[in-house]
Amino acid sequence: MQTQPIYFLSYSIPVYQHMDEYDDIVQLLNDHRRDDGNETSQVIDYVADACMGSNHLWQDMQLPNRKALSELMLHHFPTLAAKNTGDMKWKKFFYKQLCEREDIFICKSPSCSECVDYQQCFGSEEATS
Repeated sequence: MQTQPIYFLSYSIPVYQHMDEYDDIVQLLNDHRRDDGNETSQVIDYVADACMGSNHLWQDMQLPNRKALSELMLHHFPTLAAKNTGDMKWKKFFYKQLCEREDIFICKSPSCSECVDYQQCFGSEEATS
């Protein structure tokens, strides 16, 4: 599979306000990276920066849609992408993974399919593009 070069746009967020979260996201992505290449390192930084934004992750990354983000995740972080079996929104999925690492279970229901907030985690993002 030939990879396309990734061109990052300037995305500036005061990361220092969320440094713990930022570092946790970087560590999560590093734990699941496909390779040790420079491009993957750049993607990790870009994803972590965008996670500090207030929109859907694909929007904060200035990608055309959620599918492009899912493809990027599958390419650079295949083991992490494989864990997102329910196609959970990526930012919510990352934070759920971080909580599970610390044995923090904040969900209201024993399974996502029974949760009243299901649409907030798994609903369409296309209407907000």
